[in-house]
Amino acid sequence: MKKTRVLFALLVAAALLLAACAGGPSGPAEQRNDSLIVLEWSGYEEESYWAPFAEKHPEIYPDYAFFSEDAEALAKAQSGFYFDVVHPCGSWWGLYVEAGLVQPIDTSRLENFDKLFPELVEHGVINGQQYFIPWDWAYESITVRTDLVDELPTSWADLWDPQYRGQIAIFDSGESTFYTAALALGLDPYNTTPEQDEQIKQKLIELKPNLLTYWADYTEINQLLASGDVALGANTWNDAWATLNDEGYEVEYVDPAEGRLSYACGFGISANSRNVDLAYDYIDALIDAQSNANMANDYYYGAANRDSVPLLDPDLVDKFGYDDLSVLDETNFQHPLTQEQREKMTRIWNEVKSEQ
Repeated sequence: MKKTRVLFALLVAAALLLAACAGGPSGPAEQRNDSLIVLEWSGYEEESYWAPFAEKHPEIYPDYAFFSEDAEALAKAQSGFYFDVVHPCGSWWGLYVEAGLVQPIDTSRLENFDKLFPELVEHGVINGQQYFIPWDWAYESITVRTDLVDELPTSWADLWDPQYRGQIAIFDSGESTFYTAALALGLDPYNTTPEQDEQIKQKLIELKPNLLTYWADYTEINQLLASGDVALGANTWNDAWATLNDEGYEVEYVDPAEGRLSYACGFGISANSRNVDLAYDYIDALIDAQSNANMANDYYYGAANRDSVPLLDPDLVDKFGYDDLSVLDETNFQHPLTQEQREKMTRIWNEVKSEQ
């Protein structure tokens, strides 16, 4: 099974934490200018994803500080933790810019920049400047064990169908669940009134009889679906379908009538980086066609580099439309949220979960 580097990543993270403590509050980069600190999701440290950097700088191996969710990464950055490069997802990018944590990127310093899908690049532009370079993109939708249900859902609203009582696990995310309920109600999740926020809250409370549990990690939802404990994985990424399909399960990845959710993640450079040249070289290596394809094939995601597409699994390209990003026009692409919006979504979701 792919993506099984979690234990290794945790051990590395622990070692990095000890090293950071030994080197003072800003970490080891404070003492030298021959390293690169990357604030990253565990698993993306794989060297084949940045091989051109290794070829150009054989004496340097990036130091990774891992996080398990975007909120943790932002909190780390805001705490003063030293990093050179960070890899958040798009709905969080605006908060990094607002807090002054990242610097505008000079795209002329990236040889591979012009090969990126412009549909993704534009989402990294904030206040008229390029702050983030996209790398990976994917969907959120409903993964269904077709052998365990009588009828396939065809919309987000179908999650509330009584026939799925006790058969659903939903992503434990205030943002995702807010979007899901808003779409089911026919509302614009980015422009809701207080009255509509209450509607969304009540809608999510009404979903609870259909929920067996909440999931927080891709390994967790994949196991729940594989075991048959749940028949529907709500707000799952396309890797859930691909992993289970590879393992021989009867699964489908729904394209809801209201549209799938979609998102991109990418890289920014710290406003305080003392290794800016290395940061540019590292990001350029990541968006190299082969490097980007190596990641996308491992994780079943879309690649930001157009030249990566011929290097991807053709079945996945056909299944998910990785070669023509006009497909995103049919989805609900996640945009940067304000801190106020994010706090509201988190509060509503916490209230829903505490409701008996």
